[in-house]
Amino acid sequence: MAIGKLQTKKPAPINLNPNPNPNATSKVWLFSLLLTMQYGAQPLISKRFTSREVIVTSSVLACELVKVICALFLLAKDGSLRKVFKQWTLVGSLTASGLPAAIYALQNSLLQISYKNLDSLTFSMLNQTKLFFTAFFTYIILRQKQSIQQIGALFILIIAAVLLSVGEGSSKASSAKNPDEILFYGIVPVLVASVLSGLASALCQWASQVKKHTSYLMTVEMSIIGSLCLLASAYKSPDGLAIRELGFFHGWTPWTWIPVILNAVGGILVGLLTTYAGGVRKGFVIVSALLVTALLQFVFDGIPPSPFCLVALPLVATSISIYQKYPYRVKKKES
Repeated sequence: MAIGKLQTKKPAPINLNPNPNPNATSKVWLFSLLLTMQYGAQPLISKRFTSREVIVTSSVLACELVKVICALFLLAKDGSLRKVFKQWTLVGSLTASGLPAAIYALQNSLLQISYKNLDSLTFSMLNQTKLFFTAFFTYIILRQKQSIQQIGALFILIIAAVLLSVGEGSSKASSAKNPDEILFYGIVPVLVASVLSGLASALCQWASQVKKHTSYLMTVEMSIIGSLCLLASAYKSPDGLAIRELGFFHGWTPWTWIPVILNAVGGILVGLLTTYAGGVRKGFVIVSALLVTALLQFVFDGIPPSPFCLVALPLVATSISIYQKYPYRVKKKES
């Protein structure tokens, strides 16, 4: 009697493809469009409706509160609120959301500082460096590879970013601020925020795709944890002292809520897009928002886009098309 070889099945690998369901494609495009508009409009709206007297920490905390309210409402609307919180544990929450929450809290503060010290297009141009840091950290943490075509699309995007940089540098329309103030309170904060954003985005993608944490629950957890971290740091910070002396809403007007609410909605869209499409795709949205910002600056400020911006437009569109069309595919091993 022949004894056959015992065959053992290898455990199925974790699927890290950010968009395996074809039906999710329409959602990805919708979230991408809305987030592009939000990113593109946010710098202009913040500069118009947030005065320099507004305390940065109060603005960030208000934004986190709005995020929690919106996320809880959406969880209740789809009927999953009770189920989600029945399965909730403190350890699971800290594991999935603790570190990215602390990172995003710091990032938001840096962005608020940068908004006030850079013109809108320069801010958006530097903010797009999130793409590179996100691609780097998703590879380090998730081992998510890019296809040759996608790598090419990233290089096209780099060329577009360089053109935008040259165009902005050639037109010194940035007002006559102190160069040191622009560097240390505008450029440096937004670049550090970009590195932190790339790391936090990769951690969120890991939590949503590996730990199976829902986007809305992560929004609630990260907003609460981030707010606690910010409150703890504000105890000894100049912002904390200013809040105690001048009041939480010092410098606020009813219009100040517009950028706060818009930023909160953007935060929820970021979570949804990261869940459905991954962090790198979000980076393409950020670069596309540069062109939206340039258009809005032309419409509302009368500042026409530079020729470099017009050349960068088809490059951004081409890179997005290539990246979408040629995803990385794992080669099947022959048995």
